[in-house]
Amino acid sequence: ASRRLRRTEKVLGVVYGGGEAATSIMLEQRQVAKALEHEAVYTHILTLKINGKTQKVVLRDLQRHPYKNASILHMDFLRVNESDMLNMHVPLHFVGADKCPGVLNGGIVNHLISDVEVRCQAGKLPEHIDVDVSTLELDESIHLSQLKIPAGVELVMLNQGHDLSVVGVHLPRQAKVDDEEVIPASPEVEATKQAPNKEDEK
Repeated sequence: ASRRLRRTEKVLGVVYGGGEAATSIMLEQRQVAKALEHEAVYTHILTLKINGKTQKVVLRDLQRHPYKNASILHMDFLRVNESDMLNMHVPLHFVGADKCPGVLNGGIVNHLISDVEVRCQAGKLPEHIDVDVSTLELDESIHLSQLKIPAGVELVMLNQGHDLSVVGVHLPRQAKVDDEEVIPASPEVEATKQAPNKEDEK
């Protein structure tokens, strides 16, 4: 039955939580694909209209086709109120690279983390968190503890004592190799290479 529905461009899903029984739903593949073009779908409170009744939910899981990445197979939604505490992954937006001193001096920006797990009330979920790299010099980095987090939002990894590096600016690896001092071969080695073999002369 599930395969038949998917062949008709339907996306299967389930809505659960909120003290109510789980509800199976069907969505239009085309409408889902269009909605997923917006980054906020993954972090914001969404409104589902089921049989004329609206419910506030967040997207908890998304199953894609194993090789048709644009095709969605299944979606899980969790019912929420704005005061409910949630753990969600929020994307990082890196800004200021065009003004970064390290970049202007030949460095490149290395994005070490693309999103962070936050804990907050559903109504305070940020759409994204900006990371300003405009002041970074060469070989400098920004850690989780240096991020500007909205009020009422906590970083889960930081609370667990893991102050990970988020982004850094470093010279490209090839540039570092080119700058290294080249040690010439010893005279003995060069003499060995240049001296002809007596047996070869014969």
